[in-house]
Amino acid sequence: MLPMDGVVGGSGHDARELETWNLVSWAPGDTAAFGALLATLVQPGDVIALMGDLGAGKTTLVQGLARGLGITQPVTSPTFILMNEYPSAPPLYHVDCYRLTDAAAEAVEIGLEEVLYGDGVCVIEWADRLLALLPPERLEVKLIWLDPRERRLEVTGRGQRYVSLIRALRQEWHRSQGREHG
Repeated sequence: MLPMDGVVGGSGHDARELETWNLVSWAPGDTAAFGALLATLVQPGDVIALMGDLGAGKTTLVQGLARGLGITQPVTSPTFILMNEYPSAPPLYHVDCYRLTDAAAEAVEIGLEEVLYGDGVCVIEWADRLLALLPPERLEVKLIWLDPRERRLEVTGRGQRYVSLIRALRQEWHRSQGREHG
């Protein structure tokens, strides 16, 4: 996976509160490795919003995150049950909003608010279907399909915690790749 030198501030926000880092994943293994690295930096209460087309690699990223948290059981997209909880420290809540038709009402029914503001790490696939319900401070990862194996990851931190998380991720990614960070 290669950085695209894409550190940018957001529109209408102070750059300290919003930062984006762009990467290219050349294979599913790169996307999973990114998730595993992310696992080393997450904290209880973190919210990670995943967005992208069907087959873009959202579940692959969650599988890497779960592996990085020490979860050994198979991790699959909870498309039909909407949410899976995996025991780890912190616990991992994996939510899939693909099948939600009335996102706000259904999110309340499955108890999403409790996990969004709880003590685990909450990862939401298809998070763009319920952005209004998400905490204003969060990590967003948009996976963009470039070709059958290649994806661009647009990683955006909203709020100081997540801007710091992106900076640490970028530094650790460069270190793990044997590159100098910039």
